[in-house]
Amino acid sequence: QVQLEESGGGLVQAGGSLRLSCVASERTSMRYHIAWFRPAPGKERNFVAAITDTGRSSIYSDTVKGRFTISRDNAKNTVYLQMNNLNPEDTAVYFCAGNSRITSVQIKYYDYWGQGTQVTVSS
Repeated sequence: QVQLEESGGGLVQAGGSLRLSCVASERTSMRYHIAWFRPAPGKERNFVAAITDTGRSSIYSDTVKGRFTISRDNAKNTVYLQMNNLNPEDTAVYFCAGNSRITSVQIKYYDYWGQGTQVTVSS
């Protein structure tokens, strides 16, 4: 059973930056495909970015492409989401999710979830 925990959220002004972290805890050394999701008000969680288990490739939503960068440090069992040029529309609770099968934009593939970290961007 894999447990994920996010951190790094906070309050920033529009145009500012934050770096989120997702730490995976597991008894084995297996690497997981990791994605970030965020819910819109009154909606299901929307895809933000994902990275393969090896870290060789990544996927971004059109909304964040060019502003956000996902990366991983396998030695630390940590995936990062560097968020630059934030705008108020980025305000959300950001969730880290993982699975052992594929890198996907679809929420149905992810089995493991963190509790979320709040990102608030003021105008």
